[in-house]
Amino acid sequence: MPARSSSPIPVGLGRLATGRPAKPGEHPQLLDRLATVPDPRRAKGRRHPLAFVLALAACAVLAGAKSLTAIAEWAADAPAAVLTALGGPSREPAGPTAPTEATVRRILQRVDGDALDDAIGAWLAARDPDRPPLDHDLGRRARRSLAVDGKTVRGARRADGTQVHLLAAMTGTGLVAAQREVSARTNEITVFRPMLVDLDLADTVVTFDALHSQTAHARFLVEEKKARYIAVIKRNQPLLHQHLKQLPWREVPLLDKTRATEHGRDEIRRVKTCTVTRGLDFPHAAQAVQIVRRRRTVTTGKVTLERVYAVTDLTAEQADAPEIAHRVREHWGIENKIYHVRDTTFAEDASRARAGTAPRAMAALRNLAIGALRLTGCDNIAAGLRKHSRDATRPLATLGIT
Repeated sequence: MPARSSSPIPVGLGRLATGRPAKPGEHPQLLDRLATVPDPRRAKGRRHPLAFVLALAACAVLAGAKSLTAIAEWAADAPAAVLTALGGPSREPAGPTAPTEATVRRILQRVDGDALDDAIGAWLAARDPDRPPLDHDLGRRARRSLAVDGKTVRGARRADGTQVHLLAAMTGTGLVAAQREVSARTNEITVFRPMLVDLDLADTVVTFDALHSQTAHARFLVEEKKARYIAVIKRNQPLLHQHLKQLPWREVPLLDKTRATEHGRDEIRRVKTCTVTRGLDFPHAAQAVQIVRRRRTVTTGKVTLERVYAVTDLTAEQADAPEIAHRVREHWGIENKIYHVRDTTFAEDASRARAGTAPRAMAALRNLAIGALRLTGCDNIAAGLRKHSRDATRPLATLGIT
């Protein structure tokens, strides 16, 4: 349990206690975003504002809390000035009080998951760089990236045996801009559009795996959202996959080759692209892509070879093979930047929180902690959590509550 901080509380720490509307050109603060989440409790008997409890939970997770109990323990140890800064109701002479574990548990089990994810995603997206840096080799400004992929929270098995499955959209800088829960009665395909419909995707390159390589998704992105796409094609699209496989790839020169060693695997990727003028039955497709992945497990020496095919609406002038390869690697990076961190650093798959919306709410708070640390330039998330656990005021500063 983190110790109480003896650091002086900066002057003005409580300025956002009641929230305030953002000024023109100013991004809303976290407390303002959390204040948009509807309160699931009856009005009678409420002692703590919902935004206050959610903000406390966010700070606790940023300080390393992995469970509902740990969140309540961090809140109980938080100094009065920190509680005030987060919007805690003042009761003189005792000052603000922290919510009990039962209150934290009830709120996170009943909170509107979509609204919480929207609030957190909007706060992170607003602080993501508006435009990527200039690509000096190409002489143009690179497009933003958004990777869409899903994850099952394996420890959150409900009474009926189903598990919580979440679909997320991650920016190129490793921030989760949107997240939705996938009902056990359906699959990720039905959640794709609702998750992205409110995002500004103009000129953003959206990448997704074979499950989402649907013609309706491609039309939605290009025609409605003015976005671009790179879609992986596998055997769930048998005719298109066969067509891509039969293209004369032997005659196409190798255009990009990269090598990376991580997580005990040595991987070499070779990329070829070719312009498509006709014949591909996929909306707005302009280029076909072949990626050959040779992977060797360092410990065993076992070698596997995989050929991956994709299509994109980006022309060869808009995106060459190295850029496409880079964006595909960014897409695979959602596993390392978000899901691997949530599993290893936050022990998400071992979490026993399973009632109501608690598993999803905890995942959203972990996304917020990871994103907030990345915005400060912190790449070692575990070290960042340890640093924030040593001083109760540090999560406030990192979350912009100063």
